[in-house]
Amino acid sequence: MTPYASPLSTPGAGAMFQAQQAASAELSPAAAKNQAKAKATAQDFEAVFLNQMFQQMFTGIDGEGPFGGGQGVGIWRSFLTEEYAKSFAKGGGIGIGDQVYRELIARQSAQPVKAALPAGATQPIPYAAQNPGATP
Repeated sequence: MTPYASPLSTPGAGAMFQAQQAASAELSPAAAKNQAKAKATAQDFEAVFLNQMFQQMFTGIDGEGPFGGGQGVGIWRSFLTEEYAKSFAKGGGIGIGDQVYRELIARQSAQPVKAALPAGATQPIPYAAQNPGATP
């Protein structure tokens, strides 16, 4: 069995993590708050994904062991898989949270795209003018 490797234990990841920490230290309080919120959201997203995966893994297990096979098996199992998922996500997860975090930050920092105007136009052309006879 191969030991679990955290995304931070891969070569070069430590330097990247330190660079991200240094960059976030220089941010304004509002930007730092947004990054912290994005990180928490990404971690929660990964926990939900992992919970769904763990629930599927435990579907075929019946009866013995800590579940006991009684009436509360389904409820107990759902609590257990939820805590496993939160623990995995908090410990670095499988990389989904990091990707979601990067995407959230990239989308937050992106400038809004303005609609392209035809040459010489100072404002957008209404839909009806572009498509005579069509109803908007």
